[in-house]
Amino acid sequence: MIDMAGTPEEAKLTYIIRDHDHDAFENRKATMQQIADQLNKDLHKDRVDLEMFDQYYNMGDVIKDHQESVDLAEAVMTDLGIKPLVDPARGGTDGSKITFLGLPTPNLFAGGENMHGRFEYVSQQVMVQATDVLLGILEKAAQD
Repeated sequence: MIDMAGTPEEAKLTYIIRDHDHDAFENRKATMQQIADQLNKDLHKDRVDLEMFDQYYNMGDVIKDHQESVDLAEAVMTDLGIKPLVDPARGGTDGSKITFLGLPTPNLFAGGENMHGRFEYVSQQVMVQATDVLLGILEKAAQD
């Protein structure tokens, strides 16, 4: 749940549903629909209105067939003395949208820590490293 608002007359709950696995993602959405349907059945009236739309998908579904983009980033990071950490991303990045538009775009670090919380921060030193990685990717891609 990312938001909740209400009055004595009405309440609105906003959720973001994400998953690394496409089938599990679809199952989560189906579960939300089943819960809404069951509540309406139990209340003998349609009181729950569920609206869903897909905002983005897991870029891993595309990236797995275009590993060269990940290999390029890992090679540059290794050349710069940075140990690549490969963690699955559920989506929610610009790279996810760009990937599904036809340009495989792995999720690269930007240096942030404690993301999406009140203690989120980024150091200048790590931002410089992230910039060096991007410039290195451009140089290496231009050579190939």
